[in-house]
Parts: sequence; structure tokens; C-alpha cells
Amino acid sequence: MLRKLTVSNLAIVERVEAEFAPGLTVITGETGAGKSVLMGALGLVLGDRAEASIVRDGAKEAEVEADFGETVVRRTVTAQGRSRAWIDDESVSVAELKELGSRLVDIHGPTANQRLLDEDFQRETIDALGGIGLADYAQAWSALQTLRARLAALADAGDADELDMLRFQVDELAAAGLTESDATLAERHAAAAHAEEIVEGANAVTEALGGDRSVTEILSALQPQLRGMARHFPAAAEWAAEAEELTIRAQELSRAVADAVSKIDAGGEDLAALDARLTLVNRLLRKYRAPDVPGLVALWSEKQARLDALAHREERVEELKAQIAAADAAVRAAGAAVTKRRKAAAERFAKAVTGELRDLGFLQAKFSVVMEAIEPAAHGMDRVVYWFAPNPGEAARPLAAIASSGEVARVMLALKVAVTRNSRADGGPRGARTLVFDEIDANVGGEAARIVGEKLRAVARHHQVIAITHLPQSAACGERHLVVAKSVAGGRTRTEISAVEGEARVAEVARMLGGEKLTSVVKRHAEELLRLSR
Repeated sequence: MLRKLTVSNLAIVERVEAEFAPGLTVITGETGAGKSVLMGALGLVLGDRAEASIVRDGAKEAEVEADFGETVVRRTVTAQGRSRAWIDDESVSVAELKELGSRLVDIHGPTANQRLLDEDFQRETIDALGGIGLADYAQAWSALQTLRARLAALADAGDADELDMLRFQVDELAAAGLTESDATLAERHAAAAHAEEIVEGANAVTEALGGDRSVTEILSALQPQLRGMARHFPAAAEWAAEAEELTIRAQELSRAVADAVSKIDAGGEDLAALDARLTLVNRLLRKYRAPDVPGLVALWSEKQARLDALAHREERVEELKAQIAAADAAVRAAGAAVTKRRKAAAERFAKAVTGELRDLGFLQAKFSVVMEAIEPAAHGMDRVVYWFAPNPGEAARPLAAIASSGEVARVMLALKVAVTRNSRADGGPRGARTLVFDEIDANVGGEAARIVGEKLRAVARHHQVIAITHLPQSAACGERHLVVAKSVAGGRTRTEISAVEGEARVAEVARMLGGEKLTSVVKRHAEELLRLSR
């Protein structure tokens, strides 16, 4: 439930705080006072698109915060158009904010009512009312789509020419007998080609490191002298230690060089064989555009797998066709179960909405839900369309083809009341706890206007309802009444919102009745409306 909405520096609003309560809250005020700004603020904090133009002139940023009790959402928009959002003081993306907002608040206004004309919305409403879950169907549908994708991939597989080419390539790579040792061919070839030069150089190095008057001999001879110096000159102890370490490292280097050279000298590979092997491997690397030998081996494995798949394609196609037939049957069985439940829910829903519409002034109107069988799709096997006949003697047609804006508003209200009456008290399947109606009583007057207010209050028995209205009959039904007003001070326009009770509420309802001056007649009329609504 929305408890408080705080708006700062948004359009003509400098700062307002609006507190809400359970039941029906009505919001009224003169045209242009800022009621639409409040609705824009609520939409903004619930994830609507943000633009720099909404920031109040002279302000650095606009901010909207909505307190839902257990959850607080906040959003800012800078004068440069940058937007940030938070849920319980944790920074989130606008997409995350929008997803949460769709679960907290359901907004209906002149634009939102157009959702009623969307067939997806119509079908989803029936599913929500009937508590129709699509989990089993969705699982069967997903399995079918996966199998169809695999079959399509096989259908796009290469032709006979590709098969022949793959066989040749796989045979060629197999004949090469590539191994891990081929990765070091270049190094081994270079060593074999320059073996004599390498051995001579290595012998010179080992002689310098470990022969007569070698580095190690000189360093070893220096160590006693340095240790002797250390008795009178402490720094020499460190030099002695360094000389000892250098001696050890020189000995290790000498042994390493000798070991490497002994391998070249004792077991040198056949240069001609290495040359031929290196030529073969380099040719394959260039031909198949592989970065190295491991990459060439991986390519060989890929081509072998592709060859196996193509070679057994026909067999695999038949297997997949059989699996697809079984999966399609499973989808149709699950879809038939969904259709059966939809038809039952649609019949109940049509009767309920028709009854509500008659209360709203469509005394002989008829509302129906037409279901048409279609091929299985992601949402099932039904096309669901709302049909409407507002006047006697006229044939029913799809709601989108005949409804005026006023009719759509009342049908939406009738729909909401019907869903509320036929759903659980907590809002029913996928129901938002807060419903906002922005001038849903537009183009409605007389007795129908009073009934609209009563319907809003009926919905408010199970939801928190916030309704912006220009009709006194609807406003009189509110359990809490907020008035939006604007004033000019210091050359700036400001919007304020305040709760009205008692005489102040009578005065506001009287203003809505058309009384610029609070005459006794208008006042009595306002008092009577409020009394009757109670």
C-alpha cells in the first residue's frame, strides 16, 4: 500500500508530501493545479521514461520518493536528463524499478485504458481471473521449440560437396598424426641445424664458469678474505654472503648449460626428418589458418564432429521428427487443458462485466468474450477478444472497433470491479495492491457518475484505490479527500496538496458542483452528496 508520496522540483511542484490511507482516496482540484504532475511523479518513481524538461526551472534535479511501508522507492532526474533509481536505498536500474512498480501499483488513465483494447491484455485478464497457470504448457512449448530449432539446424546443414570436402580434410589431418611434440618443432629444428655452434658456445660458457681460473674459483677464493675483513669491517660480512650466493648460482648455471648441450650432442635429432616434419606442419597451419599446433588439433576435432553429424544426418532427422510429433501432441494436450479453463473463466467474466456495465449506465449493453482456436503459440492455442454491444439493435463487435474513450473508461472500471469481486481479497492472481484511476469517470455524468464513485469504493474494499476526478459524485465517495491547489508567490508558481475534512471538504465538493461562490443551495447540495455517499 502506498503510504506517502514526496515530490520535489518536478514541473510546477517545488515540494509536496501526500499521505495516503487504505480504502478510496480521491484527489481533486482546479484544472491545471498539478494533479497530472502528481500522476506523472508516481509514474516516474515506478519506472516511466524520464526527461530533463520535467525538472523545475532553476533546480539541479527533481526527486520523487514513494513509501510503500516495507519498501521505499526513489528516483532523481538531473537538469541534464540523467536519471538514477533506488529501492530501499540500494541503487537499481530503471528496468528493475519498473518491474517492482508493476507489482506495487496498477495505473489506469486516459492512455492506460487503451491497454483494454490489446488482445494480449484481454487474454491475460481472463487467465488472472481464472487463476490459469501456463507453467505446464510453457514447459511443453519450450521443449517443442528446442526440437524444432535442432531440426532446422540439420536442414541448414551442408550438401554433398561439403561432406566430400570434410572427409578429405579430416583424412588429411588424421594422416599428419599431429601430437603435442609438434608444438616444439621450430625450436628443435633450430637446435639441430646449429648443433655444432651451440656446443662450442656452451663449452666456452661452462669453462668460464667452472674451469681453471673460472668465475666460481675466483669467487670461492675471495670468500675467506671477505670473512677475515668482516672481523674489523662488518659490511664485509654481507659481501662474503653475496660472493657465496654468486658462486652457487654460477655452478648451477654451468650444470644447466652442460646438461642441455649433452642432450644436443648425444641424441641430436635427424635434421632432414625435422625439416620435412616442420614443412608439413607449417603447410597445414597456413592452409587451415590455425594459430598454432593446438589450434590445428582443435580444428581437426571440430571437423570430425561436423563430419559425423552430416554423415548421420538423415538418421538424426527422422529421430527428431518423431520427437517433434510427440512434443507437439504434448503441447496440444496441455493447450486443450488451458483452453477449457479459459472458456469457463471467460463465461463467468462476461456475465460479471455485463452486470457491472448495466450499473454504470449501459442498461442493455452486452459484453462477451469470444475465443477462437489458433495454432499453438507461446501463450496457448486461443485468441481471446472482448466483444461489446453498447446499444440495443446493434450487433456486437470487437471492443477495439466500436468503443469511445468514455465507453472504454467505464468498461475498464467494470472489468476491474468484476475482477475484484471474483478474485481473492488480496487482489487475486497477479493483482497490484494499489490501483490508481486517473479521470476514469471522464465523459461520464449524471447518475452514472454517482455509480462510478460507488464502483471505485467497491474496488477499494479489496485494494487501496487512488482516484483523480473532476466529478463531485465520485469525489463524495472517497474515504479520504486530497485537494491539489496552486498559488503564486515571489513570482513563482507552486503546487500544494492537502487533506480536507468537514467544512473544507463540503466547500471543495461545492466548487466541483459549479459554485464559484458558496451559496446555501450549492452547500446543501454538496452536504447531501456527502451524506448519501456515506
